Amino acid sequence: MQSKVYHADTVLSDEWADAQINVDGTKGCLRSFAALKQQHRQLKTILSVGGGGHSENFAAVARDPALRHAFANTARDLCLGYGLDGIDIDWEHPSDPRQGEDYISLLVALRTALPAPRFTITSALPAGAWALQHIPLARACQHLDMINLMAYDFSGPWTPHAGHHAQLRSPARPHSDAACLSCHAAVEYLLAHGVPSRKILLGVPCYGRSFLSCQRPGQACSAHAGEEGTFEYRDLPRPGSTEYVDDETGAAYCVGEDSGFVSYDNATTVGMKARFVRERQLA
Repeated sequence: MQSKVYHADTVLSDEWADAQINVDGTKGCLRSFAALKQQHRQLKTILSVGGGGHSENFAAVARDPALRHAFANTARDLCLGYGLDGIDIDWEHPSDPRQGEDYISLLVALRTALPAPRFTITSALPAGAWALQHIPLARACQHLDMINLMAYDFSGPWTPHAGHHAQLRSPARPHSDAACLSCHAAVEYLLAHGVPSRKILLGVPCYGRSFLSCQRPGQACSAHAGEEGTFEYRDLPRPGSTEYVDDETGAAYCVGEDSGFVSYDNATTVGMKARFVRERQLA
């Protein structure tokens, strides 16, 4: 479930869906999860706060001690009110060293309000060193139970060339800076900066990113198909397309008769990532 930062409070981003709509005899999706936990005691429900479209207030809240305190207390109220197990901080993303320090202060406030082991605190972090470099990662892990590594969206509408958007490894000859990004490189960066392997949860996308007028990575693309350049996993491979697996990079893709290239994960590449997770003893 996704929430957002509003002023200094943690609030639901969709009050109707999260708290009011009828779901399985309860009011709201959050309470339906709480009911599901009664049947499956091992289930953990964690509310994600922020995200790509809801991170604009994090910097101001994290910098001010009073606002941090208010944020942490409202996060605790949400957890207690809806029977949640914890909070995931999805601040995209601290953009300089000062914000990196403020991020640590925010985690300290949250951990004070949501003590372990009763509550779980995680954080979604990007896979690129350009963002991770501003965060004192080893110190962050003192307050986090897990880092949700966003090992996807390496390429997309913001890149001029087609590329694998969630490759396990970079190719021997990357065609661009985006092609240098990979699950392997991101994990190695975290480990080198003091993050315990057991606290790294490797994210796997359940969607594909499309590129038109091209058939392989590195080619210039004219546009992007699907909804905002994406296709849901259930719609892949595209009808009439041919599916391939790039063994070098650990990425799947399909190419259609219209010269449309879609990058995604399939069962084979997810298996590759699962073996990588076991080898590196990740979460």
